[in-house]
Amino acid sequence: MKRWLPFDLNRRKLLRAGLFTAGGAALVSGTALGQSNPAHEGHAMPVDKSAAVPQASHMQAHGSMITVGDVDSARNGFDPTAMLTDWDPGTTSSLPDGRTLRTFEVTAEDKEIEIAPGVMFPAWTFNGRVPGPALRATEGDRVRVVFKNYGSHPHSMHFHGYHAARMDGVPGAGMIAPGDEFVYEFDARPFGCHMYHCHALPLARHIHKGMYGLFVIDPDPAKHPEAADVAASRLLGTPENQRWQELAMVMNAFDTNFDGENEFYACNTIAHCYAKRPIRIEKNRPVRIYLANMTEFDPINSFHIHANFFDYYDQGTTLTPTLKTVDVIMQCQAQRGILEFTFANEPEHEAGLYMFHAHQSEFTELGWMGMFEVVEGVA
Repeated sequence: MKRWLPFDLNRRKLLRAGLFTAGGAALVSGTALGQSNPAHEGHAMPVDKSAAVPQASHMQAHGSMITVGDVDSARNGFDPTAMLTDWDPGTTSSLPDGRTLRTFEVTAEDKEIEIAPGVMFPAWTFNGRVPGPALRATEGDRVRVVFKNYGSHPHSMHFHGYHAARMDGVPGAGMIAPGDEFVYEFDARPFGCHMYHCHALPLARHIHKGMYGLFVIDPDPAKHPEAADVAASRLLGTPENQRWQELAMVMNAFDTNFDGENEFYACNTIAHCYAKRPIRIEKNRPVRIYLANMTEFDPINSFHIHANFFDYYDQGTTLTPTLKTVDVIMQCQAQRGILEFTFANEPEHEAGLYMFHAHQSEFTELGWMGMFEVVEGVA
């Protein structure tokens, strides 16, 4: 098996040795693992003449403790910026009873991916990406998932939600060997922000290697007349939903030397990806984040937003917030929820760069930190 790094990567050693350097020097040890690209001028985004904020200042945030260089998204086959809005609604047809049948095709495959500049990881993936595709259905749909295992180990898909025992994705109920195929079928219930993951043993290894993804079930407004407007705002494709800026975000981490301790932390896999390329937010449109934690080897992860507060819907299974006006939440592994906020309500919220990150400082310094670039927009 290929050796991914020419030295021992330990997360505390990384911090002591200065992998994330204020001066921006590349990490070197025999070979340069994090070469900077002069064309990026310190990783500043190209200047957007229509933007109201400078594009280079965000690199000074958090003391410039940031990975050096850029990950090759084309080689990875996925881009963390595109992942934010890349919902997979499957293909639809009608059942005899008039309900919608929503079909998804998912494959498991072994794939080496780059998780930080020059740092490769031997992942096990759904559809060639980590996290896997963000599947999205509507409450009451019949969901059919055609799962094919092209990997080197037995795999499954375990969905959080209601389903029969034979569809549970555990040994004896949807676990398949390399080269095999299985069809999961169940009704999309309950509505909420859910997830799926491989449930093969050893479970920690299959999850840590990258076999997980979001599974969002939108509420059917007709089933919730008491809150039909809120339900409609969550239903993908409705006029009410199109007002929202919706983002799919999965918190994760990677143990690159397989010692049971993570060396890199991220949101959507790539360390510091949203620090180097901030997420563009229109000031006058509300924001909704579907957030899940799939971090292995740490008991909790967290999300903190600067200079703002959000309402939080734990598991996303209610149409009223479970927490109101908070700026940090914690999630254990597989916990998830919906965050809603805006930058339009407070006079202090001008266009600019606003940080978000885990509130475990070590996680932040090892990759889990990003920026929202708030720009003036039309309501």
